[in-house]
Amino acid sequence: MRTITRRSALKTTLASLTTALMTPAFGISAAAPRFSFSTLGCPKWPLATILKTAVDGSYQGVEFRGLMGELDLTKSPDFSTAERAADARNRFASQGVRICNLGASTQLHHADPTKRAKHLDEARRFIDLARQLDCPFVRVFPDQLPPDQDRAKTLDLISQGLLELGGYAKERAVTVLLESHGELTKSDWLLKIMTAAEHPNVGLIWDVFNMWVDAHETPVAVYQQLNRFIRHVHIKDARIEGAAHHYVAVGQGVAPLREAIGALRAGGYQGFYSFEWEKLWHPDIADPEQVIPQYPKAMKAYF
Repeated sequence: MRTITRRSALKTTLASLTTALMTPAFGISAAAPRFSFSTLGCPKWPLATILKTAVDGSYQGVEFRGLMGELDLTKSPDFSTAERAADARNRFASQGVRICNLGASTQLHHADPTKRAKHLDEARRFIDLARQLDCPFVRVFPDQLPPDQDRAKTLDLISQGLLELGGYAKERAVTVLLESHGELTKSDWLLKIMTAAEHPNVGLIWDVFNMWVDAHETPVAVYQQLNRFIRHVHIKDARIEGAAHHYVAVGQGVAPLREAIGALRAGGYQGFYSFEWEKLWHPDIADPEQVIPQYPKAMKAYF
């Protein structure tokens, strides 16, 4: 990972000014922001703890990326039958908390027919579960640009996968979301993919930090390119130390969250701002009990 340079810092500063200048032209959405958190940040919490934390923290939603160590949510005991899925749905709904997204591990870049079929099958199972949970979204990955595969072909494979899943999801009142992730965090590549896959049941998750730190694009530039596809937003913060970054609680790092949120508000974004604390992948970072409850409070400073 490259170090953030003075030039990129200047771009970020200029982007802040651009966002401020954009605001009067588009107007700020008056709707209260909606906050959710991903279970990626609390991989050892049972369903009851997840729900209690959401309620106590005044969250409006929870995004499931695994549960109690099981990443394939369709195999989780809490969701493994229609009756259990209905019980979970009703428990969350009764507390005013939406199950707002299911994070699959599906990768759409594969050309190998066997691998491709396996990943698409997983996505369909997640879409079926989302319908049972009254969950609007299922997340999938682009995810790589294989060096032995033509780039244009890879982008087309991802678009075709999205269209295929979008058709399946439409019949189940679910929308498939591609996350800016892995080797595909540049807005021009994502724009090509999403334009080719334009469908009412296909959208994009904007991971603000990924696109800023990997592709070195300002949030305003990203939003201007991709805003019509954005349905969900992932939020995290980090400190940059040399060529590496270290995740910290929101508001304690250098991620350009104010510019990103400013652009989203100016454009009338109404979706969730979902806290993605990567505890499962980085067990050395702070425990979820320390950071998940404080996220809504920290985020309100940006509104």
